[in-house]
Amino acid sequence: MKALQFDQFGSPDVIVLRDVPQPEPGPGQIRIAVRACGLTPADWHVVDGLLADHLPPLPRGLGLEVAGTVDALGEGVTGVQIGDRVFGPAAFDGPTAGAAEYALMPDWARIPEGVTAEQAAALPMAAETAWRALDDLGVQPGELLLVHGAGTTVGEAAVRFALHRGIRVIATAGPTRAAALEEIGAQVTAYGEGMTERVSALTPGPVDRALDTTPTGGRIDRADQPSPAGGSLPTLIELTGDPDRVLTVSDFAAAAELGVRITTEIRYDQINEFARLAGEGILVVPVARTYTLDQIQEAAKLSRSRRPGGKLMLVL
Repeated sequence: MKALQFDQFGSPDVIVLRDVPQPEPGPGQIRIAVRACGLTPADWHVVDGLLADHLPPLPRGLGLEVAGTVDALGEGVTGVQIGDRVFGPAAFDGPTAGAAEYALMPDWARIPEGVTAEQAAALPMAAETAWRALDDLGVQPGELLLVHGAGTTVGEAAVRFALHRGIRVIATAGPTRAAALEEIGAQVTAYGEGMTERVSALTPGPVDRALDTTPTGGRIDRADQPSPAGGSLPTLIELTGDPDRVLTVSDFAAAAELGVRITTEIRYDQINEFARLAGEGILVVPVARTYTLDQIQEAAKLSRSRRPGGKLMLVL
């Protein structure tokens, strides 16, 4: 089969497309014929050496979330059949991962009717991170939540989940996603200088909790200029009045310094709920562009620009 691999750690330039053997599903796994594979910032961290000490030797693959058609079942797998359309996280502890013609999956859910493979492959990581972050932050129905960086895929998923749970939402976002966020029920304002005053003008009372969903801890004010230590976390603390009422999904170093919460334990126990909400149109992760496997360098360049405008997708 065709698959993307890398033989050394470094920039995305080390990724190559080559012919490799098809992987065989282990106990509890399925294999799918991949139709779409979502790209995330985590892919570039893995290529750069993240988790290098916890995974088998090189070569390895990339692509952490996939959708496709079930092709083979591992020992003990029940409740799914050959030919079913599924989506979920791809196994990435072997020489290939999701960016391949065939991929292994440890967790999955059926793709709902009316949802394309591209739309489904965009869901797993954004939905899982957003759901977990809201749970770990402890935000309750009726409270006012500030989602900072709501124009990201995780941020928009968090806004959608929060509104569905009966939580009031103020979202900071750039012009690309502002109108879409307002349309689903969030109050939207710009990030950057003056954010505290703009957010305060939208609510007569305090912000109950704040969720930082920016990929670099709030460092989105200007891509071409350095940001102060902690990014926007001090602003979020100021707006809530308590660092324990703030959670970041990315800036763990600043969180430790400032006393802000973090969330790290990935879990896919709610993946069938994600499928249900996607089927009802409540959960949507926008797909910005699609690429073929041999266009990985072009896709990586846009992804790493921090301005992708939505999920970038490899399609097969």
